[in-house]
Amino acid sequence: MASVEMVEIWRGEIRESVHRGHAVVCDASGEVVDAWGEPEKVILPRSSSKMIQALPLVESGAADRFGLGTEQLALACASHNGAAIHTDRVSRWLSDLGLGDDDLRCGPQMPDDRQARKALICSDSAPCQMHNNCSGKHSGFLTLSKHLGGGPEYIDPLHPVQKAVKATWEEVTQEPVAGYAIDGCSAPNFATTLHGMARAMASFAAAREGKGASQDAQFRLVQAMMKHPDLVAGEGRACTNIMRALGGAGVIKTGAEAYFTAILPGKGLGVALKIEDGSTRASNSAIAAILVRLGVLDPEHPATHKHMYPHILNRRGVDTGQLRPVPDVFDA
Repeated sequence: MASVEMVEIWRGEIRESVHRGHAVVCDASGEVVDAWGEPEKVILPRSSSKMIQALPLVESGAADRFGLGTEQLALACASHNGAAIHTDRVSRWLSDLGLGDDDLRCGPQMPDDRQARKALICSDSAPCQMHNNCSGKHSGFLTLSKHLGGGPEYIDPLHPVQKAVKATWEEVTQEPVAGYAIDGCSAPNFATTLHGMARAMASFAAAREGKGASQDAQFRLVQAMMKHPDLVAGEGRACTNIMRALGGAGVIKTGAEAYFTAILPGKGLGVALKIEDGSTRASNSAIAAILVRLGVLDPEHPATHKHMYPHILNRRGVDTGQLRPVPDVFDA
């Protein structure tokens, strides 16, 4: 089945561009309750899968052994801006493990946070690995590696950490992994279908405390993300803004190349979304539209308007157009 038109760009009275995509909504049983495009399309979910990658950290007992709180668990699922609220916490986390920046394997990245970026530029300093948007996930990997007695190269697909991630991945997606590729942070990213990813998110949505190690771990990660939306992404980002607007109704997580996942505990639903051309502006709009359709996001909330219907300004600040969902595609 082909992708469907999801988001369009209007400049004046002219429809200038269109973004096509695929999306799946699953219930707690793993059944598809809504879909656009091709549910069985194999994808690399990139950072939208970080909750799965963080599961062995909690389920193994490593998080409790090393005294991780909700802030560290949120950061383990984060693609953060590299602001001080992120890097300071990652630094303390690593220090508590007796580790430092050199132990990370994610690579340095100029922070997206304006203040942090300005501070580096003005001081003529280079970014470190803790500025990498994935440094929280990698700190989680290092914690799990220490718990398992693994070596320093925790990003190796044959390392005990990545073997644990793969096993967990197959458990929650209920599919064998369809291969892997190396992500921007150098860790393996396992391939699955959109249906499998939505099924995994529905598993998180259905998880309840006191129902076994796996459900406890999923529940704790979701609660940590809901408690700390500012740590999951950062100010101005769709993940943070929309999670705040959801008001505890769920969590969402973006990934590179226009992926999005959503976990909606109150409805027992999981969502997986991929915009075909990799445009983040389109995935932000489409995930907001799906959440409105599912009745968990207020269509009139400022965050909804900001990401679902962003206006396009030129260099003089003139409003020249608008990005918006294709009419009727996401209507209930």
